[in-house]
Amino acid sequence: MIQAKSSFGKWPASCASKNENRRLEGFYEEQPIVKEVSVGNMVNVAIWKFPDAANIVLHLETDIPGDVVVHWGVCRDDAKTWEIPAVPYPPETVVFRNKALRTLLQPTGNGSRAFFTLDEKLDGFLFVLKLDDNSWVNFQGNDFYIPLSSARSVKGQSNSESEETSGKAHADGIINEIRNLISGLNSEKSLQTKVKEAKESILNEIEKLAAEAYSIFRSSTPSYPEEDSDADDAEPTINISSGTGSGFEILCQVFNWESNKSGRWYMELKEKASEISSLGFTVIWLPTPTESVSPEGYMPKDLYNLNSRYGTIDELKDLVKSLHGVGLKVLGDVVLNHRCAHYQNQNGIWNIFGGRLNWDDRAVVGDDPHFQGRGNKSSGDNFHAAPNIDHSQDFVRKDLIEWLCWLREEIGYDGCRLDFVRGFWGGYVKDYLDASEPYFAVGEYWDSLSYTYGEMDHNQDAHRQRIVDWINATNGTAGAFDVTTKGILHSALERREYWRLSDQKGKPPGVVGWWPSCAVTFIENHDTGSTQGHWRFPGGKEMQGYAYILTHPGTPAVFYDHIVSHHRSEIGALISLRNRNKIHCRSIVEIVKAERDVYAATIDDRVAMKIGPGYYEPPSGPQIWSLALEGYDYKVWEASS
Repeated sequence: MIQAKSSFGKWPASCASKNENRRLEGFYEEQPIVKEVSVGNMVNVAIWKFPDAANIVLHLETDIPGDVVVHWGVCRDDAKTWEIPAVPYPPETVVFRNKALRTLLQPTGNGSRAFFTLDEKLDGFLFVLKLDDNSWVNFQGNDFYIPLSSARSVKGQSNSESEETSGKAHADGIINEIRNLISGLNSEKSLQTKVKEAKESILNEIEKLAAEAYSIFRSSTPSYPEEDSDADDAEPTINISSGTGSGFEILCQVFNWESNKSGRWYMELKEKASEISSLGFTVIWLPTPTESVSPEGYMPKDLYNLNSRYGTIDELKDLVKSLHGVGLKVLGDVVLNHRCAHYQNQNGIWNIFGGRLNWDDRAVVGDDPHFQGRGNKSSGDNFHAAPNIDHSQDFVRKDLIEWLCWLREEIGYDGCRLDFVRGFWGGYVKDYLDASEPYFAVGEYWDSLSYTYGEMDHNQDAHRQRIVDWINATNGTAGAFDVTTKGILHSALERREYWRLSDQKGKPPGVVGWWPSCAVTFIENHDTGSTQGHWRFPGGKEMQGYAYILTHPGTPAVFYDHIVSHHRSEIGALISLRNRNKIHCRSIVEIVKAERDVYAATIDDRVAMKIGPGYYEPPSGPQIWSLALEGYDYKVWEASS
């Protein structure tokens, strides 16, 4: 552990000596000030190295009051040249000028803190603290430097009773610190009395956190992220996560439930490619391309037959090429959970497959009585309309990986939307995406929110927890649609209960409030709206929904039906404002009002917004706010110096 102390009144500074055995003392430097106020503050850095992991966990905390932002990076040698490390990053982290990372420390009872998961091959951790636009904390004009070689190893044995007691207290402290980062975790986990078991519990907790360095992981099953052997060779990139592209994506679903009926949907979209791009979208979600028992494509049969009701395989390739030509990334809609069979078995059950992937009934899960599979038990919820695929079979995973890579290479897809991911374990998704390396991937994890006597609960932590658990199982390789936020928006707008848009900790109440870089926000899609209307957004309030998701963090997704409606110009204006102010998937939200008839927030101190009929105007202060957009029960302002 490395400790550093600083003091205010005299400008605070702390850093770590490169001498591992030397305890760091306080440093003081006089600065001209108008008024000296004697206030003592602390910056503490602790580092742990676990023998079974290739990562170092660094914990930085301070009792400096208010919002504290750490600008940080890593270095590989004594030159201390800043680099952006590979993911995972802590919550509320953004790339700063392509040279460093900027993390808002998470508040605790006595200050704020963050955990950083770093490759053990790195030489040092560099940082400075930003208190406000005019106040920075550094070490005598230089960056703080923490040598990672000084990490304390966590061992598995104890040689004395006193050491056991000390280790137990140390373990309790670390686990409590991690728990403070985990929103919605209410139950305490008991620790074993032996130091070895206690430290194994620490490793379990920190490794789960290190999977993406985001909060809310409550699974009782240990989750150890695999190491990326190429991480040291990778060039610094602005990509925040493999599940979110660059972090500035704006997604458009360019089909509805009826799009297959024309028989030439691909060609129709090709004619609209430039028009769609001009609205400011960056990623396009196309319908599922495979031959299917159902015309919409969600009952796939021969996965390699891409002649569908939307068009031919050649028309699909032509469309993807045209979309790339106007600067758009393209997602294919893939169904991996189930597959319709070509032939019946001896009992007349449809569970024998044809085509290039001519699987037998071993590819079907064994616990769905409808299809008499000989595979293992399903790793998720069964979809009873078609044989559920057993992803635990090696030959199934091998074939699906080859197919996904073929889609990337042959069709030109940049990523995928994954259908019905509740049906199989997210760890299999990690295998598929690690192999196919999509630019962007998002899963559909849709289940019911929490209700009591027919009324939606204010606390939807359990619902968003299930989505986050799935993302965590994928090791953050895919994002997920923020169904929680959609459901809460329904009640907030329909019942005039805008207070629902703030959780008990004053944060956004959906997945976007817990894991924003992996939250794909939306208000409608081909299932919830269109001619199906399974869960239609409150009528007449669509623009309030878009005013929310297009100004907030997460990756917003816009539905095709809305961009070809009278909402088109308003949606385009919101997209333009989002791009102009560089709002991204990890932008920082401050909720300033969440009452019965109005919700208001500021985003990155550059945008202010309100939805609902109630009154809100951003107060005058350092920023000068000007009204940028206004519509039915929503307003958006932009800040200028």
